[in-house]
Amino acid sequence: MNKKIILITGAFSGLGKTCAEYLAQKGFIVYGADRKVPAGNSSPSQPQVCGEIAMLHADITKPETIQAAVQTIIDEHGRIDVVINNAGMGIGGALELATPEEIGLQMNTNFMGTVNVCNAVIPHLRNGGGGKIINLSSIGGMVGIPFQGFYSASKFAIEGYSEALSLELHPFKIQVVLIEPGDFATGFTAARIVSEQTKNSEHYGEKFAKCMAIIEKEENGGCKPIKLAKAMRRIVKAKRPKFRYKVGNMVQTNFARSKAFIPSRTYQALLRFFYKL
Repeated sequence: MNKKIILITGAFSGLGKTCAEYLAQKGFIVYGADRKVPAGNSSPSQPQVCGEIAMLHADITKPETIQAAVQTIIDEHGRIDVVINNAGMGIGGALELATPEEIGLQMNTNFMGTVNVCNAVIPHLRNGGGGKIINLSSIGGMVGIPFQGFYSASKFAIEGYSEALSLELHPFKIQVVLIEPGDFATGFTAARIVSEQTKNSEHYGEKFAKCMAIIEKEENGGCKPIKLAKAMRRIVKAKRPKFRYKVGNMVQTNFARSKAFIPSRTYQALLRFFYKL
């Protein structure tokens, strides 16, 4: 009866899967939500047991599917204690050449997806006397990454949203936590959508190829997902967690922190040097 009930989105693969499995192994009751989970013919929100995780079909860009998944957990346990907004995706390309469809997909998935999940769970957390919302931003939510501009924009949006949400929910004893991961070796790199217009652009094509090679090398050589899973467990268990956590390669996390005191012109020059721009 004392086990925390956790909902984590994007739990079918990558960081979400590792975190969900690890938390379940440590004794939490874990529900995963993901659009990749097949929807049942009669009840799309019927849990499908995958190891120690109950997986639910839910698309974070479709509020009604999130509402159904959340209601399933409430029907089974009467409460949710922790919500982890992990689901997200990336699109690589020049900002100038991004299509309205690409921009919409990026922002609707990463930012509005987080908003949709929060809107679905907040009433239940409030009715239950409190809980935790853990939103995943990124180092890219602190530093604008070239040719990942709308990905960074979506994560910057999560940062501002989470700061305001933390203040608004404080009276209800709902804690909001922001995690800013660095690069982790997952399937995120291979799943990234690449702008064909940018690849074929006479102005951006060559720079884009060089920059993406650097980005992909850093991602593929990133930390193992278990590092984030262990940090997630500590945050879930903490009675008074910090608002913001950086998790990942020490060089990346320290560089992100340094933005607060390195002159902006110097910081931009360092980024141009690193990304060969």
